[in-house]
Amino acid sequence: MKAVGYFKSLPITEAESLLDLDLPMPSPGPKDLLVEVSAIAVNPVDTKVRVRRASADGSTPVILGWDAAGTVRAIGPEVRGFAVGDRVWYAGDITRPGSNAQFQCVDHRIAARAPASLGDAEAAALPLTAITAWELLFDRLQVQQAPQRPVSLLVTGAAGGVGSILVQLARRHEHLTIIGTSSEPEGEGGQWLRALGAHHVINHREPLAPQIAALQRDGLPPLRYVTSLTHTPQHFKDFIDALEPQGKLAMIDDFGPADLDVMALKGKSLSLHWELMFTRSMHATHDIGAQGQLLAEVAALVDAGAVRTTLSEVVGPISAQTLKRAHALQESQRQRGKLVLQGWPA
Repeated sequence: MKAVGYFKSLPITEAESLLDLDLPMPSPGPKDLLVEVSAIAVNPVDTKVRVRRASADGSTPVILGWDAAGTVRAIGPEVRGFAVGDRVWYAGDITRPGSNAQFQCVDHRIAARAPASLGDAEAAALPLTAITAWELLFDRLQVQQAPQRPVSLLVTGAAGGVGSILVQLARRHEHLTIIGTSSEPEGEGGQWLRALGAHHVINHREPLAPQIAALQRDGLPPLRYVTSLTHTPQHFKDFIDALEPQGKLAMIDDFGPADLDVMALKGKSLSLHWELMFTRSMHATHDIGAQGQLLAEVAALVDAGAVRTTLSEVVGPISAQTLKRAHALQESQRQRGKLVLQGWPA
């Protein structure tokens, strides 16, 4: 089968940073689906793993990719709820070979049938970010519990992949007023976020707390929740200043252990939450099937017109050349929505 992978961790500008490969077809394990991959998306995790993880033995390539849509071609003996020919979507498991290959094995418990209303490229844009956004909102912040009063939710870096789906999921909860951040609140970034459902857009190149305070003087409900999707240390003090007592802060980005003064949370009894959407698959948790279930729920929301794809560009077919371009765009940190690759070169 065709695949794109690498052996050495290199800058994306290097010729061997990503390579076109010919690899053996994988065989599904007892709980696996064997999926013929039709489309993939690129996420920040792809570029992070590429620069941190080299081939363990120098001869087995690293295959990235944690977003896919495709068709089931074989199933393991313990698989339930799927059949050969099903069209599925999933984000996969970071400890296994990724979706940058024509065929991939994935645990059926973290997959679901793809939305019928979306093509493969549109569907591939959503799984990883939908899982991350869903778990941030409903597992970490628990915004679904007893909405007794109007409150606000702040989403930093809201125009990116996770933010673009999170804003849509949050907007379905009428008690939430959503504030997104962008580097261009009155430009394309702000327009994108308002179209997705953000009530307000503020500038994350400026201090956030004064901007939120200004909105509160105009009637903004108390800031109960913050989802910090990027540059958490830069905004941490503003989060603490702006959050109401007993508020909740959830984050997904990477930084050093000395970058946050967590004791600063104590005065307001603020809670701090981490989200990593690979936790359930990495540790085979008791509720690993929750990821497949939530993907099924997101698919239903998409088919009902309540959530739209966050696809921003189909870069081209799945090859080393097009993946290099997508990685470079992702590393620019100015990507809005999701980059997708579809199909394989002849």
